[in-house]
Amino acid sequence: MARKKKSDAGGVGGEWIVTYSDMVTLMLCFFVALFNPDETDPAQLAAMVSAFNNNGLGASFGGNTLTVGKSADLGNTIMSLPSLDRGRSLGTALKKAVSLFQVETRSNKVRVTHDERGLIISLASDAFFNPASARINIEETRDILLRLGTLLASDEVKGRKFRIEGHTDDTPVDPDGPWESNWELSTRRSISVLHYLTGIGVEESRFQVAGFADTVPISRNDTPEGRAYNRRVDVIILDEGHL
Repeated sequence: MARKKKSDAGGVGGEWIVTYSDMVTLMLCFFVALFNPDETDPAQLAAMVSAFNNNGLGASFGGNTLTVGKSADLGNTIMSLPSLDRGRSLGTALKKAVSLFQVETRSNKVRVTHDERGLIISLASDAFFNPASARINIEETRDILLRLGTLLASDEVKGRKFRIEGHTDDTPVDPDGPWESNWELSTRRSISVLHYLTGIGVEESRFQVAGFADTVPISRNDTPEGRAYNRRVDVIILDEGHL
């Protein structure tokens, strides 16, 4: 009886591909877990992302390179524009502000946020001023204001403009008090912060000052806590679109 022909050695099934794919996926997850975007140059990150463009066909049509050479120069020209450098520096300033005021943010004396205007350092009026007063409580807040001055004079915000905005709650002022309305009180508090910061060396020509009374609340005025949040002085490191 004729013996059956042995199957080809190369006729092995494709099950190994599944195992191999699982291993590659696990390795990818491992390296993603180790990846810290805060320590990555945004220009390099954008170049890496662009290498996977074209619906996954980057390998067929070519991608960018991070190595020094003609392609690297062409790929990173846009990312090296001054406006993007300034955007990265404002991100660094945000991290620095969070670190500088981490104790005060826990006690609600200072809030560090950002929006389309730029980086906002909010000073709680109840911590910095007595009720209906525009005189700064220097004894209690000197260290905070000195750190704020250090941030405004740092290289991270070099060349940027600042705006100081005073805000109150909706409680009317005392008719027998020193202020005609909350407009005067909010503006005067902004000016007091301005004078202190310029007095410790921050360049006066970089500042703008405004008083908004109770027209820009960040919380409801129907609770004591909400009114306390609204009583504030915002020191804003302006983005380029809000000079």
